[in-house]
Amino acid sequence: MSDEFLSVLQPIIHYSLHFLFPGLIAYIFFRENWKKAWLIMIGTMLVDIDHLFSSPIFDPGRCSINHHFLHTYYAIAVYFILLFFPKTRIIAVGLLFHMITDYQDCLWSEHLISP
Repeated sequence: MSDEFLSVLQPIIHYSLHFLFPGLIAYIFFRENWKKAWLIMIGTMLVDIDHLFSSPIFDPGRCSINHHFLHTYYAIAVYFILLFFPKTRIIAVGLLFHMITDYQDCLWSEHLISP
């Protein structure tokens, strides 16, 4: 595949993983209340508020993981701990999947930037 095609495909996959795939996760793992779980997981997108503290706010070539303070390995460890508490489990799943999606995007961007 050409890099041009991949650069067009990247944001489509990225935002699908942020918005659509959590619906599938919610349906599979939280079937009784999957719509509520999906909305909560989409709500975890608020974790991106930490992007407002960077300059520039949006840089398509920048890896979010370990750059923004709510995307650090320490924050990810806290999100992992939240998995063990039933009241925060859906939030934890949403946050962790968000981090996985952003990490995948880092790998993808690295490929497009590197020769």
